[in-house]
Amino acid sequence: MADEVQALTKAFSGLGGLGVDERTMVAALANWRKQPEKRSGFRKSFPGLFKEHGGVMERCEDEYMLHLAAEFSRFKNLMVLWAMHPWERDARLAHHVLHQAHPSAIVVEIACTRSAEELLGARKAYMALFHHSLEEDVAYRAKDKPYCSLLVGLVSAYRYEGPKVSDDTAKAEAKALGAAVKSADGGKLVENDEVVRILTTRSKPHLVQTFKYYKELHGKHIEEDLGSEEALREAVQCLATPERYFSQVMAAALREGADHHGKEALSRVAVTRSDVDMDGIRAAYQEQFGAKLEDAVAGSAHGHFKDALVSLIVGK
Repeated sequence: MADEVQALTKAFSGLGGLGVDERTMVAALANWRKQPEKRSGFRKSFPGLFKEHGGVMERCEDEYMLHLAAEFSRFKNLMVLWAMHPWERDARLAHHVLHQAHPSAIVVEIACTRSAEELLGARKAYMALFHHSLEEDVAYRAKDKPYCSLLVGLVSAYRYEGPKVSDDTAKAEAKALGAAVKSADGGKLVENDEVVRILTTRSKPHLVQTFKYYKELHGKHIEEDLGSEEALREAVQCLATPERYFSQVMAAALREGADHHGKEALSRVAVTRSDVDMDGIRAAYQEQFGAKLEDAVAGSAHGHFKDALVSLIVGK
């Protein structure tokens, strides 16, 4: 492990001279998949790029990030995201979205697809980095949006993660969701207090069961009743079917004519899900689009960026 860490440190250190060693970086993506302890060792061994920050994590130095940006663009973004502590990565992704007036999807994604401890860690990192809480920034930045209460509730959540689900409660809340949909009558369902309470407090297994009963009661998936309410639909998908959600995000990023924001999703999803549920995302992509995700990426991306993406998606 020490030799691998030394080689990767040297690859990053080339920024001041002849440039970065992309091949070594791409090799690390494949060889270190599902081995977060190696990335932690790398961060600790490279004080020029990472520095201990308040006993919470190893923080990526801003000045070095500017040097990286001058050396390589999309490949750089992917490598920096990959090397970061996951808490810092999520905190910086959320901060960027909130302060650049981007759609709320990435905040919903972080709040709904991370474990309770991972989301709590991201909130701690956000406060350490930006001297505000994630909740207060979400509340301020989204104060004029109809989905403000939903978003604040999602980022504030600390959900139960055990397997126990009350069938009676799940059935009752499936009925409550149906009643809310019916009573919305063209209004904003995302502003319904009962809908917000259920989505922001219940465990993911509970919500999966609730949505199952919703389909049994109403003959269709709840997503079909959400109309144009994107924040609600994204929350439902991320909480109940994250692999399907991420496969759709990747498909949108790979479409011809995808905007810059959409294309950034390739790096974000590849990095954040590689060690978590990438095999499931690949299966969901194959099921929905009839093609292998890695083949679609290889046909769209180029150079070392393509190699890095494919390494994260399939490993060695």
